[in-house]
Amino acid sequence: MIKIAPSMLSADAARLGEELQRIERCGADWAHIDVMDGVFVPNITIGQHVVRALRPYSKIPFDVHLMIVNPIKHIPAFLEAGSDIITIHVETTEDVASVLTSIKDGGAKAGLSLNPYTPLETVIPYLDSIDLLLVMSVQPGFGGQKFFPHCLKKIAEASKAIDEVGAHIEISVDGGINRETGKRCSAAGATVLTAGSALFSAKDMETEIRMWKGFPTKEENNESYG
Repeated sequence: MIKIAPSMLSADAARLGEELQRIERCGADWAHIDVMDGVFVPNITIGQHVVRALRPYSKIPFDVHLMIVNPIKHIPAFLEAGSDIITIHVETTEDVASVLTSIKDGGAKAGLSLNPYTPLETVIPYLDSIDLLLVMSVQPGFGGQKFFPHCLKKIAEASKAIDEVGAHIEISVDGGINRETGKRCSAAGATVLTAGSALFSAKDMETEIRMWKGFPTKEENNESYG
């Protein structure tokens, strides 16, 4: 079954603790928490202090997405704050392997993300070191953007590469995810759908999440992305 990770970027910032509890009640599998530094991406969001403050509100896994430069400097703080998964961007460091090792040595799962126009080949060498591959389907930095359709092929190629090495890696997709694009991403091979505005603006988030979890998987899909 597809996992759903609502993006807290679209939550009511004045009520983050309550919003976190709401997504858990509605059936979310993870809480996706975007950390932006205003350098790697143009926006600035939250840091480890907010992650730590939110941790007591829910037992749901925290999927912390670091869109920051020099990520290795901040890994210990986000581990201490209660992150369950920490994802870095392949574009933000010259020593990806060391950062991934520091995450796993700290007891969290390690994720690696790539921007929409970054070639998939840049993450292939690290497939034996990660638990999550996050494919960005918009240019990171702001919520509410329109999905880039060319990323469907990248998801399918990533799924094939993971199958070839025999690894168990979740493929998450983030950016412009809604009913239509989420269904297409899951069919292409995504196993986690990260979505903000489409879920937080839904009339009934619980019903929406339940619907998304019923999307077809790669094995049930016959569409070609070649």
